[in-house]
Amino acid sequence: MEKISQSRQWATPFMALTAAVLVVVPMSGCAPLLVGAAATTGVVVATDRRTTGSQLDDTTMSTSVFLKINDKYGDKVHVGVASYNGIILLTGEVPDQATSDGAAQIARNEDRVRAVQNELMIGPVSELSSRANDSYITSKVKTRFVDSQFSPTHIKVVTERGIVYLMGIVKKEEGDQAIEIARKTSGVKRVVRIFEYSETP
Repeated sequence: MEKISQSRQWATPFMALTAAVLVVVPMSGCAPLLVGAAATTGVVVATDRRTTGSQLDDTTMSTSVFLKINDKYGDKVHVGVASYNGIILLTGEVPDQATSDGAAQIARNEDRVRAVQNELMIGPVSELSSRANDSYITSKVKTRFVDSQFSPTHIKVVTERGIVYLMGIVKKEEGDQAIEIARKTSGVKRVVRIFEYSETP
């Protein structure tokens, strides 16, 4: 049976999505692209429990952190950066602890980051076949979420080396169901929850 990590269960106040949100995008050149993307995925934006501003912030900060880490460490590392409601998740492989700490510090220094969960492994960079398998596992978990009692848009799924990380703003029962679905998906070695719990619909 796969082990379920209890690493961090964020419990912070949640504000419902409002009709009008003030959005501040640090790089003005990105604004049209991000707004355009939101417009073409209106259903996803409308059902997401993050504010529209938080969604755009997550996209901007994850891209920025990824570029800064890769600019500093180059091909010595394989680092994945995911962000949900200001919480940054770092996954992948780095050569030593100093590099792991340095990558985490880059993430912490980013504007609007509320917390950083560093899941970087010290070791050789993963092969492309391993990453392709992780992508396949992610797609399987997301597909199984479609038949669940919660909206799949409420949970972000990240897979690294067969370990599935679940991020999102969920009710307790939704989080438990998501964990159980992921745990029983073939190829999953372990499930790590990075949830913020809320009773808001």
